[in-house]
Amino acid sequence: MLGLMMERPLLLSGLLEHAASVHGDREIVSYPADEPVYRGDYGKTAARSRRLANAMRGLGVHAGDRVATLACSTHRHLEIFYAAAGIGAICHTINPRLHAEQIAFIAAQAEDVLVFADAAFVVQAEAAVRGGQVRAVVQLDGGIAGPAVVPAANGGSVPLLPYEALLAGQADVLSWPEFDENTAAGLCYTSGTTGKPRGVLYSHRSQILHAFAVALPDVAGISEADSVLPAAPMFHVQSWGIPYAATLAGARLVLPGPRLHGAALAEVIAAEGVTIALGVPTLWVGLIRYLRSTGQRLPTLRRVIVGGAACPPSMITAFQQEFGIEVRHAWGMTEMSPLGTIATPCAKHGGLPEEARTRLQAKQGRPVFGVEIRIEDEAGRPVPHDGRSIGEVKVRGPWVCSGYYRCDEPGTHDAEGWFATGDLGTIDEDGFVHITDRRKDLIKFAGEWISSIEVESLAMENPAVMQAAAIGIPDEKWGEKLLLLVVPSPGSTMREDELLALCRARLAKWSVPTRIICVASLPTSATGKVQKNVLRAQYARCTPAVPLG
Repeated sequence: MLGLMMERPLLLSGLLEHAASVHGDREIVSYPADEPVYRGDYGKTAARSRRLANAMRGLGVHAGDRVATLACSTHRHLEIFYAAAGIGAICHTINPRLHAEQIAFIAAQAEDVLVFADAAFVVQAEAAVRGGQVRAVVQLDGGIAGPAVVPAANGGSVPLLPYEALLAGQADVLSWPEFDENTAAGLCYTSGTTGKPRGVLYSHRSQILHAFAVALPDVAGISEADSVLPAAPMFHVQSWGIPYAATLAGARLVLPGPRLHGAALAEVIAAEGVTIALGVPTLWVGLIRYLRSTGQRLPTLRRVIVGGAACPPSMITAFQQEFGIEVRHAWGMTEMSPLGTIATPCAKHGGLPEEARTRLQAKQGRPVFGVEIRIEDEAGRPVPHDGRSIGEVKVRGPWVCSGYYRCDEPGTHDAEGWFATGDLGTIDEDGFVHITDRRKDLIKFAGEWISSIEVESLAMENPAVMQAAAIGIPDEKWGEKLLLLVVPSPGSTMREDELLALCRARLAKWSVPTRIICVASLPTSATGKVQKNVLRAQYARCTPAVPLG
């Protein structure tokens, strides 16, 4: 017997119109490049999204068409999210820091018909035009200098249109179409650090279910009273779903544009009274460094969500003990929309000593409802939840990808639908997942496995170390040797002997670095992840007898 409930589709247009109706005057703030701060609200955003949807239809965009973006986190990017999905098209966010050849490949495979680009990324838009079936490029900000065209393949060109002029001639009245909630809404490609980028295709249903999960009290804990700043760019897994979760709750949304370095982040957080901020560890390293150097405090900021890479215990201690800001460590990936787990302590952990509580928070956390997780050994057998047995993390759920867009990737899913993440880890008795490493980043010395994350986290406990990256370098005798690259904290003197002593005291003998090298910076992706593939190539011939760096 079926229940007698109405079947209404979960659509992103409904999410936006609900916010416009119930939270219409709740502010949306945007910091676009080279423009004054924009202040709108959900009501205005819904109206502008309808105008944009009408304009898209006028440019020949139909249901199922892919509409690409090359943009920072601004109010205009938010409007594209809702306008494209609202008419049944697909918002395809492209990472503007990808190589031109990768952008061309992605645009060609997606068959993008329209590209929206910040003025700073029009050159990248040219790569997208060369790669695919793009009919026009829309410049989101600034004036259009020179010819209003973008070069295309075979000596042709496509028009370059100004965004605001495009909206100005359109009505803000539109009846959003209804369709199956499993219709595709967004497309995001993986970084492609180990091969060609692969597309993950999100549905309306998956995005809304994911938004409910993100807003939960023990996850991001977003309410209408909050001011939320997603420092995760909107081209990275659609800003971790925050544009949808904040809209769901009616929270005030602060979009920082390109202002993602320490001083600028502190300025925006202070000026806008931000209460919740989300981003990768490298961003928070810059913020902590700035706060320490200036003595500034952020009294409104009560919670930071750290994801995208492992959060070192030293960062948790800095935020919580120095600045009184709660840290919640999250884990997920593009293929998971991206939320998988959150390391919020349970009620029974309330009496833990500070050090033990920090260790718990440094784990990736427990899965949220909607995500099933299990860990398997090399033979595909589930391993015990004892906090010690290591295996590959596999996941499934309504916002986990069932395959890649136009790409048959063998071995990613098993017969029961479990997706192999490529992460190795443990699960303890309370269900807390601890990622020990990416399979590709593990280091094998004389038959013993070394966790790069463990070494990096320990190194960053030294206050003289701002960032660290542990990589394996080829060695004929031992297979690989561990090289530790560190970025010293400003004004500090990093002593190799002190760091080695710390490693010898706390790590297994085989996990102690063979060599430590101080560097000015580490290569990172547009999402702030350290590019270890770049480091491995750069230092492949490094030996104790050949100093580099």
